Amino acid sequence: MRKDMKLLYQFGVIMTVTFLGEVLHAVLPLPVPASIYGLLIMLFCLCAKVIKLNQVKLAADFLIDIMPPMFIPSAVGLITVWADLKEIVVPVMMIIVITTIFVMICTGKVSQGIIDYRREKEVERKDERVF
Repeated sequence: MRKDMKLLYQFGVIMTVTFLGEVLHAVLPLPVPASIYGLLIMLFCLCAKVIKLNQVKLAADFLIDIMPPMFIPSAVGLITVWADLKEIVVPVMMIIVITTIFVMICTGKVSQGIIDYRREKEVERKDERVF
């Protein structure tokens, strides 16, 4: 399959999952954004091997490559309201830094817990083989 057709197919897969997220958002009475439903559906499909990684990798890489320019309009929009924002820049930056550090610590602790749990299970399996 040609690269452009493959890219079109992969975008179709991603858009289908996104559409299913929108449908779930419309049907379920939960305050969860449709994009989160879409991400969870994609995660489930990838983990269950319903969708293989090579079926979306090219399109996903493309989307990641173009992500930085997508933030330019938001940054330009902030410039127009700078007079209103300059009073709260320091508190907002402090909140961002503190919460980023908190998230990094939590992520590290959870990752370390998972690694330790897997090591313990591996040791238990080796002990079972010995007996």
